[in-house]
Amino acid sequence: MSIGFNSIPGNIVAPIISFEVNSGGQFESVSRLLYIGHKNTGAAALDNVPFRCNSVNEAIALTGKGSMLAEQLIAGRANAEAQDIWLLPVPAIGTAEVRTISVAVVPAGGGFGVIQIDGKEISLTVAPGTAATAVATALAAAINGFQDPLTKSALPFTAVATDDDVALTARWAGEIVGAVDIYVPPLASTNLFTSLLSVAITTAGAGTPNLAAGLAALGDDPFDWWSSPWADATNMGRYQSVLADIAGRWSWSRQSYGHVFVPKIDSTANLTTFGLSYDTRHVTTLPRIAAGGDATNPWVWAAAMTARIVPWLSDGVTGNVSRNQTGLVVQGVSAPRDRSKWMNDYATRNAFLVSGLSTYGVRTDGAVTIDKIITMQRTDGAGNVDTTFRDIQKIGQLVYALRLFRARLQAEHGQKAIANDNPGDLLALTTVKDIRNTVAAVYRSMPGVVENAQAFAERLDVRRNTDNANRVDIFAPLDMVNPLDVLAANATIYSQFQAAA
Repeated sequence: MSIGFNSIPGNIVAPIISFEVNSGGQFESVSRLLYIGHKNTGAAALDNVPFRCNSVNEAIALTGKGSMLAEQLIAGRANAEAQDIWLLPVPAIGTAEVRTISVAVVPAGGGFGVIQIDGKEISLTVAPGTAATAVATALAAAINGFQDPLTKSALPFTAVATDDDVALTARWAGEIVGAVDIYVPPLASTNLFTSLLSVAITTAGAGTPNLAAGLAALGDDPFDWWSSPWADATNMGRYQSVLADIAGRWSWSRQSYGHVFVPKIDSTANLTTFGLSYDTRHVTTLPRIAAGGDATNPWVWAAAMTARIVPWLSDGVTGNVSRNQTGLVVQGVSAPRDRSKWMNDYATRNAFLVSGLSTYGVRTDGAVTIDKIITMQRTDGAGNVDTTFRDIQKIGQLVYALRLFRARLQAEHGQKAIANDNPGDLLALTTVKDIRNTVAAVYRSMPGVVENAQAFAERLDVRRNTDNANRVDIFAPLDMVNPLDVLAANATIYSQFQAAA
């Protein structure tokens, strides 16, 4: 090949020894995890403006103690220590939920009481003779002052004591706070609060946010994985519009990609109906069966689940993107108290998966694990069953492979002229054969993402467009590596093997 230059002209004559410096191209996979949620009223972060926030302390400072976004980041960091995480504050709409904890007459002997709010324990030792109003005051102070010293997690409510009542007001408006669990647990000794406290919803939370402005603010920045707490029909429509294959982030003209994970709590029947009402590869639903005593709220559940698998989904270099994820332990979340709501039976898991719903598991020690995470796509758009994009691994594989193809093609063939042949091996020219060789080489460089490189090379078709001499068309049939989900064995039992004849 002839030696070519981008900057040094070919017609200079004055003596000089010069070097121009160019990049040979070096691809690095960039993957951002985006948390969509609410900040606290008055917090410094700007609504509808995404920002990088990798520190828990910074998240609390910018979005507020106990805010949805701070709690999401805490969950994310517990499951993905090195992940690049961004936060997108969106304005709350509607009515803030208010719950009232009423304190009854304190037994003469006092005692020790524990209440769990959003899975966090608030405890008080009540001295003999303490008045109910004093208990209410102390309980409100404990709730407002609570912050886990290890995780820095706080509560989604603020508390105000009035006489013998404690009013808990959600830190933001919206119906989603209705999913926050308040529970008085049994103790080995007597829990004073079992008979002393009663909890009622005084004002039900109402409203869901309009995510349109926040999603639009993402532009075409490379936000690959989103965790959003809202799965209402309107926002589900917005996700699909923003991520659409035509005019959206997955379109040929934008190629910015993205995938959203949403939580959903409902009955088995309603969850299945919900799953079957969508058919999209751009959304993953993380369901839980209702009335199970969920000590983990929906925004933290989705944030933790997403963060646990994103480091693998972003790793095409070592092949982690293609691996089965079953059994990965999710940190910072709790299984439902009602064991009948766990997804440990095969029938429920299988039914959910064929309905477009992902599944989780619970170990015997109570740890929550990943079972199988999928997209909601079930057909080819014409009603025919098509499982090509069911596995979430396919999304990660696609993002990695397409970006690598594009980077290498740009590095090796960008700013070139196209010719049918290049007998002088001019650096300024490229040919269909050169482009074909690049595509085949890139394919061979991704053994953990794609397979059957020889078959790919045989099927690869690269040709100049007959109507536009400036254009080269490529048919690239990618054969993706598949996660190993099922091992089926036939164990045939004999009393005695027969001797060989």
